[in-house]
Amino acid sequence: MKLLLLLGLVTLAQCLVSRIPLRRGKSLRQSLREHGLLERYLEQHPYNLASKYFPGGIAIEPMQNYLDVSYFGTISIGTPAQEFTVVFDTGSSNLWVPSVLCSSPACSNHKRFVPAKSSTFVSTNDSLYIAYGTGSMTGVLGYDTVTVADIEVLNQIFGLAETEPGDFFYYTPFDGILGLAFPSIASSGATPVFDNMMREDLVAKDLFSVYLSRDGESGSFVLFGAIDPFYTTRGITWIPLSAETYWQITMDSVSIGGEPVACSAGCQAIVDTGTSLLTMPSTALSALLRTLGVGSSGEIGCNAVSSLPTVVFHINGKAFPVPPSAYVIESNGYCSLGFEGMDVPTESGELWILGDVFIRQYYVIFNRATNAVGLAPLP
Repeated sequence: MKLLLLLGLVTLAQCLVSRIPLRRGKSLRQSLREHGLLERYLEQHPYNLASKYFPGGIAIEPMQNYLDVSYFGTISIGTPAQEFTVVFDTGSSNLWVPSVLCSSPACSNHKRFVPAKSSTFVSTNDSLYIAYGTGSMTGVLGYDTVTVADIEVLNQIFGLAETEPGDFFYYTPFDGILGLAFPSIASSGATPVFDNMMREDLVAKDLFSVYLSRDGESGSFVLFGAIDPFYTTRGITWIPLSAETYWQITMDSVSIGGEPVACSAGCQAIVDTGTSLLTMPSTALSALLRTLGVGSSGEIGCNAVSSLPTVVFHINGKAFPVPPSAYVIESNGYCSLGFEGMDVPTESGELWILGDVFIRQYYVIFNRATNAVGLAPLP
């Protein structure tokens, strides 16, 4: 079943602008819980949250908090087009999909690219290896036409998975990943899709923007080459990047009720659409849970949501509130905080990941022209 309806090209002021709508599907966590498989799956597949960031030598880009990723879009590869459901991930830089060369169980129940069916495919002898917190994928690199909305990127390099050991991807509702971070973290030196869009003048502006709808609402999208003014009526705060790898920024502090509770000396944060939750160092998570009066499991009674306070993120001198209605996640009658602990040793101090829990509160603009992130409070 397609998880996204592909809309046509949008032309704005005679410049190329393309909007690709996203659909928020059922997360892997929800699916496993419904089938009574969640606890067993978590026991059998321990996950190293820290492995995605600053791996030191090996290119590692797991789907951060993989059980909860739930926003997907559709792209096509080849001539004629072969469609794939992908996660648009600002926390990684490679595009890859399963291929017909893959016989792993995780490939068997997903769409697979067939090179022989594309008249524009060009093969290479270059290999691709990406290690994950729960396994790995191996494959080869190839070139073909990649279509995102109505933007056709010719000769785009991408990965064709040949093995996906284990069942990490077997249960995922998406086929592959389209990375939107910087070339500096791309595995095998592959040029990211958006970099080729910019290089070939396929976008009106060297930026893209993201809107993730709340709850069960529709309308989520990634907009390439433009900022939709409908979502910026309350202004945009521009935050310079502290590193051109991930979309990394400096955060001043985190407070509750006007009192700092974490990141009091400043910390680094990555704005990551491939992460569902708000992820932080374990010490910061403990402090946050104590202040909120919530146990270490993060689970709460759903009727207690209204009594919780707003958590405020202070970034570049501005306050960005996240209310309990945003950071409490309800699924099948269970309620839990959308926070998770992760410890990553970095030279620049603490590392936080501002995932979908945060992004849903703001229209986010990823500006490659100025190397800045723009945050616009949603109406």
